[in-house]
Amino acid sequence: MSQGSPGEPASPFPTPLRRFQALFNAQEFWESHEVLEGPWREHGSDFYQGLILYASAFVHVQRDNPHGIAAQLRKARRALAPYEPAYLGVDTAAIRRHARELVQLVEETRTDPPDRWEERVGFPRLELRPGLIRGSEPELSG
Repeated sequence: MSQGSPGEPASPFPTPLRRFQALFNAQEFWESHEVLEGPWREHGSDFYQGLILYASAFVHVQRDNPHGIAAQLRKARRALAPYEPAYLGVDTAAIRRHARELVQLVEETRTDPPDRWEERVGFPRLELRPGLIRGSEPELSG
């Protein structure tokens, strides 16, 4: 468990995941994915890799790169599949559904792409919910 500020309860979420969430929700997708690179490489967390890929897809949204959007979302779906329906407080089933819907949208709009993908796709928010923690996640111990 991560320590909170004095008078604040400790967070059940690892610090890198909380930092990822804050940056992701601030639409700082490049920075959010960078936050998890170290923990992913250090611990071999495929879950973190899935979140990195998901964030990377939105870097491509910001860059108006439909090929990159679809490619990263497909990779994220595969990486997060073993973690359904939820893992470490994240509704992975919802992320995978959202990724599938966005890939379909990108594919359907190939003949008439928008000027700005952000306007068509939008940006999701990531919610961390304590009730979705399994308790056996190795990321909780380091």
